[in-house]
Amino acid sequence: MTQPLESGRLEGKRALVTGSSRGIGADTVRYLARAGADVVVNFRNKAPRAEKLAAELRESGARALVQGADLTDPASLSEMFDAIAQEFGGLDLLVLNASGGMESGMGEDYALRLNRDAQLAVLDAALPLLGEGSRVVFVTSHQAHFIRTTPTMPEYEPVALSKRAGEDALRARIPELADRGIEFVVVSGDMIEGTVTATMLERARPGAIEARRESAGRLYNVSEFASEVARAAVEPVPADHTRLIGDTSGFVG
Repeated sequence: MTQPLESGRLEGKRALVTGSSRGIGADTVRYLARAGADVVVNFRNKAPRAEKLAAELRESGARALVQGADLTDPASLSEMFDAIAQEFGGLDLLVLNASGGMESGMGEDYALRLNRDAQLAVLDAALPLLGEGSRVVFVTSHQAHFIRTTPTMPEYEPVALSKRAGEDALRARIPELADRGIEFVVVSGDMIEGTVTATMLERARPGAIEARRESAGRLYNVSEFASEVARAAVEPVPADHTRLIGDTSGFVG
């Protein structure tokens, strides 16, 4: 992994990355910790994996807190943020990375509850800990970001629509966040090689990833995209609050 942030860049900063026990979230946490941040590793139901990552980070000298939470459960969220407040005293960076909706047996409205409602609930729970100069980063996909103007494959459409609904709901909070001195940025990427979503899409529609790779020229892998999320935590926020990662020529804005 090539470290995108210089050592010490985030010294004294405290970061929570939701859904960070694996994949993009885990690599984002690694990058932030290597840059000096105290980090919260959040998971839903894979505690051993989260603990293993935290142990890895601690061995390298980082301060890591492991917190399990069901982001769709207010009581679970409250417990997590109470623990963060007690351990870290506040937050400087909130990365809204956790998402889903293609899982089986979670109910018809699960995608919307997780990708819109829970994102807002996490932000609301975090606000008391986010001071002036802090930043919120929302992670999404081009397939979701551009869903209103560019159709996606039917298997992914409910997730894409729910993630776009979440993005819109968060963007509506930008004036309030600005009044508090909190910055907000969306990081959108194409399909990412090696993610759970890509694997599930490939299972539902064999050849989908290869087709998108050929269309885009190349696809980012997990660590490459995570490095862009980490950069979004520190680099200036664009005027439109949006960082588009990878090819967008196939999407209509």
